[in-house]
Amino acid sequence: MGAKHVVVLPYDAAWRLDFETIRDELSEALGGLALRIEHVGSTSVPGLSAKPIIDIDIVIRDYEVFDDVVAALGSIGYQHEGNLGIVGREAFKYEGKEHLRTHHLYVCTEDSPELRRHLAFRDYLRADAEAVREYSRIKEEAAALYPYDIDGYIAHKSPFIERIYAEIGLTK
Repeated sequence: MGAKHVVVLPYDAAWRLDFETIRDELSEALGGLALRIEHVGSTSVPGLSAKPIIDIDIVIRDYEVFDDVVAALGSIGYQHEGNLGIVGREAFKYEGKEHLRTHHLYVCTEDSPELRRHLAFRDYLRADAEAVREYSRIKEEAAALYPYDIDGYIAHKSPFIERIYAEIGLTK
């Protein structure tokens, strides 16, 4: 089995619309279980180069509603995968969503440190055009250096990400 190709593309304004389409489908299934549905990750930052995969955090009040959330998401084809090693973020996989852009789906409680990190990093980049240019360059460089090595790609980006987390007072 070959390694998956790491592709980073220039920002595409359609990513916001892709998120909204996915969000609407999720909202319909979840009803009032979600406090909000956040577009996070690189595709949520105008001007930022990214892998064309939408990252989404469904925000819930607490774990009392989590089983209902799992059932609601299951009714539209999502399966709970666990936290995949990241406390405070529950991952979901899916099949049969060819009508939607490829996406990663997570559920976080509103007090989750991982949610706080996602939002703070996104908001920092949205407010700093120079950081967007630098991060785009680093991501494009990483994809060129590690086209079939996602771990190498991630490691290449990590110093920039950790520097921003330190600037905004967040650490892993």
